[in-house]
Amino acid sequence: MTDCVFCKIISGNVPSYMVYENDAVFAFLDAKPVNNGHTLVVPKEHFSNLYELPDSLISKLSIAIRDLSVSIKKAMNADGINIEMNNDAVAGQVIFHAHFHIIPRFDGDGLRHLPGKEFSKEKMEEILGKIKST
Repeated sequence: MTDCVFCKIISGNVPSYMVYENDAVFAFLDAKPVNNGHTLVVPKEHFSNLYELPDSLISKLSIAIRDLSVSIKKAMNADGINIEMNNDAVAGQVIFHAHFHIIPRFDGDGLRHLPGKEFSKEKMEEILGKIKST
């Protein structure tokens, strides 16, 4: 895709700090990191989001994410790791090339988790029914 910044990074037309590369996966430091070591893991082939990724590629991405998470946690002396993926604009996706964030976490880094909500048993059953019927 000619106008995708991640495709341009993968092709070498836009500079990046490449962390890892294999035949299907490319990983590089985020240009606007949340914490030191924040890394993006992307498929080399352009897919807009998770919904489009083929099973075989999800497997390769998952292995790379796991292995990189171990390395990044150790290298950054992090206390934990968040793996995140935003799909669709409303969920925070800004660049529409599928990508996963590996974000090292540190005790006291000030980052917060998404707020949880409590639902009634009836609401939970309604939601469950909708998901299972799709």
